[in-house]
Amino acid sequence: GQAMPLTIGKLSQATAVNVETIRYYERIGLLAAPARTSSGYRTYSEQNAARLRFIKRGRELGFSLDEIRTLVELADQPGHACTDVDRLVQTHLVQVRQRIADLQRLEAELQRLAGCSESSVRECRIIEALSAAD
Repeated sequence: GQAMPLTIGKLSQATAVNVETIRYYERIGLLAAPARTSSGYRTYSEQNAARLRFIKRGRELGFSLDEIRTLVELADQPGHACTDVDRLVQTHLVQVRQRIADLQRLEAELQRLAGCSESSVRECRIIEALSAAD
């Protein structure tokens, strides 16, 4: 049968997305405006919750809101060719690999700095390195 509609609070709990973020996604048109009760409260369907989880997962994977908007539009056209999704993913993959390279450089630098055994902060090379001007 039809599941009970969710309040914004229940939707927030069910998806672990905070209420302000939900309202923001509605404002920018990423999440469809919900139905309202006669007294004006927002009510959400399981479909709204599924869309919100999709958006949240996209954010976790590092997609921008514009990229997610495109993915949402494409997800709503199941008959559409997959090339647009693929192009977006390929572009994102390049960005992710760039971030990995940046993080690996950061890791190497931190590894080099780690293990300060000086007795005082004055001699600590970590603080020294962070204080050094480029």
